Amino acid sequence: MPKVSIVIPVYNVEKYLRQCLDSVVNQTLQDIEIICVNDGSKDSSLQIMQEYQAKDPRIKIIDKENSGYGASMNRGFDAATGEYLGIVESDDYAEPDMFEKLYAVAKADDLDVVKSGFFYYYSKPEEKNTPAPVASHVMCMRVFCPVTDFESPMEQADFFNIKPTIWSAIYKASFIRGNHIRFNETPGASYQDASFNFKVWTCAKRVRLVEECYLHYRQDNENSSVNSPGKVYCVADEYKEMERFLKEEKPELRGKMEGIRCRLKFDSYMWNYGRLSPELAWEFLQFASKDFAQDVAEGLCEFKYYPYYKWKAMLDIIKDPRGYVIQKKEEQEKEKLLRYSDYKPMPPQGGVQFNPGESRLHRYWRQGRECVKYYGWSFTIKKALRKVQRRLFK
Repeated sequence: MPKVSIVIPVYNVEKYLRQCLDSVVNQTLQDIEIICVNDGSKDSSLQIMQEYQAKDPRIKIIDKENSGYGASMNRGFDAATGEYLGIVESDDYAEPDMFEKLYAVAKADDLDVVKSGFFYYYSKPEEKNTPAPVASHVMCMRVFCPVTDFESPMEQADFFNIKPTIWSAIYKASFIRGNHIRFNETPGASYQDASFNFKVWTCAKRVRLVEECYLHYRQDNENSSVNSPGKVYCVADEYKEMERFLKEEKPELRGKMEGIRCRLKFDSYMWNYGRLSPELAWEFLQFASKDFAQDVAEGLCEFKYYPYYKWKAMLDIIKDPRGYVIQKKEEQEKEKLLRYSDYKPMPPQGGVQFNPGESRLHRYWRQGRECVKYYGWSFTIKKALRKVQRRLFK
């Protein structure tokens, strides 16, 4: 049995595929299995994989009709024989010791999942790697269960809201199969990492995060799904899949996890809304309003998982989506005017609204005071430390 099976989903990526495959076949951990899943590529991707397979018997190729990222990943995971499962997407590449280091941590603590940081990678206009650690040094020192081991609901929500970098981790194969964790088989590459990531964190009992960054996440692939404004409702499919998973596969956890799911949905929907053209954004916001309203009516949303301003925004969208749009435009225009005028603001009257006349230090003080009021000292201090860490590694 290989120590790690690495699944590489491939679709029309001849431009980047050699760099990806070189990084995997040259891993310092030699006892690996490399499963390349060709999703009906129309370029030379299949020929490149066959070229590498002829030189390295660890490479297996699954060649299938185009059916999307989720179906490709499920095929690769089903075919894998390794003790742990890893993912390297075909436009990214891995550090040479990535899987050796992750496997050593996983075995030492008998983990279901071990997750590392990653690099934002740019190949143009000049090559650049920006590290993105996944968590603080303190958080990386312990083994924990995402469902039971957080001190506050907001801290748990923040963890589940970590960017779903499913390819910067390895997963125990028996854990994935034993919990029926599969990718959503929707067409194309359409945010299927969201529901997979949620299922993993919902089911995992032993998780560890590591500070080191190992995977180079390409930002300049024009064909990446994150650069596709046309997939308006694909993100909603992922939250329906999460809901189905809780109802059918993990009903015993539904009471604990629906509040988290609804909070993640709000953040994802608002991100999606913000990236769309005005016409599509308005159409999606009306859809989101009805979806949020249904969750609230069913008692699934819980205030304890939301910063108060996000909770208010959700209720405003439910009540009057057009009024929400008008209000946001007015706030943006007012902020723009104040920023470039001689306006002298009145002294702050409480709350954490943006006041362009006050110092940054005073604004942070007010924000911290409100955070303590709503969520307590422990959460506020941890939130502040995470902000400092993000600035240091920016």
